[in-house]
Amino acid sequence: MTTYKDVFGARTPLDGVAGTIYYYRLAALTERGVQGLERLPFTVKILLENLLRHAGDELVTEDDVLALAAWQPGTASSSEAEYPFLPGRVLLQDFTGVPAVADLAAMRSAVARLNGDPQKINPLVPADLVIDHSVQVDSFGSTLAFARNVEREYERNSERYGLLRWGQQAFHNFRVVPPGTGIVHQVNLEYLASVVMTRDDAGETVAYPDSLVGTDSHTTMINGLGVLGWGVGGIEAEAVLLGQALYLLTPEVIGVRLTGKLPEGATATDLVLTVTQILRKRGVVSKFVEFTGPGLSQLGLADRATISNMSPEFGATATLFPVDEITLRYLRDTGRDPELINLVERYTKAQGLFRTDDQPEPRFDDLLELDLSTIEPSLAGPRRPQDRVPMSALSQTFRSAYADRFTLVETGTGAATAVAEKPATTMVDLGGVQTHLTNGSVAIAAITSCTNTSNPSVMIAAGLVAKRAVERGLSVNPAVKTSLAPGSRAVMDYLENAELVPYLEALRFHLVGFGCTTCIGNSGPLAEPIAEAVQDNDLIVAAVLSGNRNFEGRIHPQVRASFLASPPLVVAYALAGTVDIDLTTDPIGTDANGDKVYLRDIWPSQEEVRELVEKAVTPAVFSKNYAHVFEGDEHWQALSNSTGPLFDWDPNSTYIQEPPFFKDITPEPAPLHDIQAARVLVMVDDSITTDHISPAGSFAEKSPAGQYLVEHGVARRDFNTYGARRGNHEVMIRGTFGNIRLRNRLVEGKEGFYTRHLPDEAETTIYDASMQYQQDGVPLIVLAGKEYGSGSSRDWAAKGPLLLGIRAAIAESFERIHRSNLVGMGILPLQFLPGQSKDTLGLTGRETYDILGIEQGLKPRQEITVNVTREDGSTFSFQTIARLDGAIDVIYYENGGILPTVLRRLLQA
Repeated sequence: MTTYKDVFGARTPLDGVAGTIYYYRLAALTERGVQGLERLPFTVKILLENLLRHAGDELVTEDDVLALAAWQPGTASSSEAEYPFLPGRVLLQDFTGVPAVADLAAMRSAVARLNGDPQKINPLVPADLVIDHSVQVDSFGSTLAFARNVEREYERNSERYGLLRWGQQAFHNFRVVPPGTGIVHQVNLEYLASVVMTRDDAGETVAYPDSLVGTDSHTTMINGLGVLGWGVGGIEAEAVLLGQALYLLTPEVIGVRLTGKLPEGATATDLVLTVTQILRKRGVVSKFVEFTGPGLSQLGLADRATISNMSPEFGATATLFPVDEITLRYLRDTGRDPELINLVERYTKAQGLFRTDDQPEPRFDDLLELDLSTIEPSLAGPRRPQDRVPMSALSQTFRSAYADRFTLVETGTGAATAVAEKPATTMVDLGGVQTHLTNGSVAIAAITSCTNTSNPSVMIAAGLVAKRAVERGLSVNPAVKTSLAPGSRAVMDYLENAELVPYLEALRFHLVGFGCTTCIGNSGPLAEPIAEAVQDNDLIVAAVLSGNRNFEGRIHPQVRASFLASPPLVVAYALAGTVDIDLTTDPIGTDANGDKVYLRDIWPSQEEVRELVEKAVTPAVFSKNYAHVFEGDEHWQALSNSTGPLFDWDPNSTYIQEPPFFKDITPEPAPLHDIQAARVLVMVDDSITTDHISPAGSFAEKSPAGQYLVEHGVARRDFNTYGARRGNHEVMIRGTFGNIRLRNRLVEGKEGFYTRHLPDEAETTIYDASMQYQQDGVPLIVLAGKEYGSGSSRDWAAKGPLLLGIRAAIAESFERIHRSNLVGMGILPLQFLPGQSKDTLGLTGRETYDILGIEQGLKPRQEITVNVTREDGSTFSFQTIARLDGAIDVIYYENGGILPTVLRRLLQA
């Protein structure tokens, strides 16, 4: 690793800490004429320190430092400057981590085949992988649920976990947090993040801001702790692991000034859903968001983290809350080392990275205002996290979203109301217990996900709602699949300290696992009678979950409506049994005396929650749970543990196969050519997510992926999920564009993994069409609308299309991470000119396309001509913008992606 230089004379001893620790003082830049450092956004200061510390090495020049130090509001959009950024560490979870480790193992195999040293492929920056995405809610509603789900998790995933155990011994700087510990972002928040890092540099200790990138879009959660970090694709993360810099354009920073404080009845979840709606409307894609204002002092650290977590939902790169007294308090409350806390305080104050209410406010590119007192109880859905719904409007929203199930009836007052078109109730027998289902019935109620289970205030509030409901004699409809999946083991300890676990269990919110369950699509099956009733009666049933994602087809294939809500509201809607209700006015149930019970009757006050949090959430809880965090349980210890520098690929494995991306790599890239006579494989509209492109959840036996597993002798019960199968490209290529709710306009009126093979118009699966096109030597493209690739930072949403033969994607706009992933896999992202789209240009998807100008050499954001030949032989052309946003993107594209670029560089070293 490169030794730090000190070209600006900025290296200075830090006062007040144990031993001699140096830091790179930003104020030293004033000696080079830089003014106004104190008014820079904290986000810019952290990026500037990264440049200052690396100045003079092969990546960072003095001019880079001075250019960013001169940052001014309003200049980012006109600047073409690129800045290298070298994060301090990398964070992975197992869905994205398994293919990343498989890629690194494949790179080692490729180097060995080229007679190189495979151990050149080794993480050069620290990396932690937390296994949290693989536990499924197979068992629930019982004290045995947790143990049964753990057993089933290891049955399904032992091959994947074996790869990770191999990586643990094969790679340096690589740690694995075993299953059953918690969700990656909560483990990061509660334990892994240090706020200030140190490293040895030529025998001296240097301190600098903790920073990271992660292979999960919700890596942004750590910004609530004052740590700058964001999600990237696994492809980019692997490059960072191997010592490559990320290249950032001049940052555009949007400030949000908070005033006031949350009113009674409102939670941090309600706040974050409001912020998500506001910022998505403002437009912050690829921008940084930073919070400021006196209202910050009213927000606890966990509340801040809840907001930062949702950055992908409003499209921001990251959402920073600067370090302040509340940050230090959280470090103490979670049992961090006192010496570390002292270092954090001393360093951030000396560096000008410590926020107080009375210091001058940073200057931002734009500044939004939000009064916390205006926040009201809310949910989001039924299909997108940015679609906030006031609790009072939930029933109306549900009925409007599924208007075909309702009809308008005159009320006699000149208005109309929506009533059920088929009011008959479907009765269901659950082991002798009769219950009913109808449109709007809650089928899943899940306290889950990193967003909210990291937050003691909403978790304690959920327990208090359960306690009061039980005391009033309320119960949950047996048709509701309930689950409690805390983000870390610490949560169960403080719920037990608060004596709330028995009440949650009385409502069947039993512990089902420590991991990302329902929110990632690992909700497990519905009870068979429920599933049959939904299917046979074509019901629109709902999920209510404390998650951050509710895209179509994500939560459960039979649950069409999904609403995000705070944990106490999850309990409330489980009690109500329906989303077709207004809990501000309608009773939630009836008590043992026949009296109506309203939500307000069982809702705790903020003071009650605060007092119980202070009593139950102690530093000892966190110290105990993280004392042996890397050891794992008896299941982990019993896994076979292969050794050696090269992974032993098993050709019979249906979980782990050597990915094909490096098998035929050459020392030099092949020359680029224009894309000629391409066909459209998929034509889609706005807001196509990475879940549409590469689903994470379960899949059907009739799907191409299901058929592949059947042919390889895998029983239906052992299919697992797409997310767990990401180490096998044969499954993943068949699952690309495999979402059951995908609407491909080449097959109008049909949902799922279908397309037409052209020009013969044969309707077939996307996979089968792709194989035929590739056999015939026909390149493929995707046509899309706005926000193509929104959602999770899913590298298989770019890897899968590449293996399908897709060479370019033409869209009105791209989500940040997905655009980068496409470039990272050598797929050309092309953007329609403003005001143009596939519809304004009259494209049907049945044309052939020539994409010209590639072989002459590309420049960042140059215009590219697309020639179109219609079915009748007529032609026309239109211009697009090549979304190769910087010089490094061009290099990656010319090499066929990031990883071939890195591998070639390492071979030449």
